[in-house]
Amino acid sequence: MLRTFLIATIALLCAACSSMEPWVKPYERDHLADPIMSFERNPVAGVYLAHVYGVREGSRGGQGGNGGGCGCN
Repeated sequence: MLRTFLIATIALLCAACSSMEPWVKPYERDHLADPIMSFERNPVAGVYLAHVYGVREGSRGGQGGNGGGCGCN
């Protein structure tokens, strides 16, 4: 009885976590791009630290990038 209950509960949780529609609607994405939502308190210092990290690692652009587009350039 307990095993059936656990299997049913796990199946219900898995079904509840899967959703066919995106959680963030296209018209809500501009709120997520707001500078107030950034993790860093000082954006200038964040850019500097990203530069230092890139120089130290001997790579460039390893921590992500901004913008969009098709990426063909």
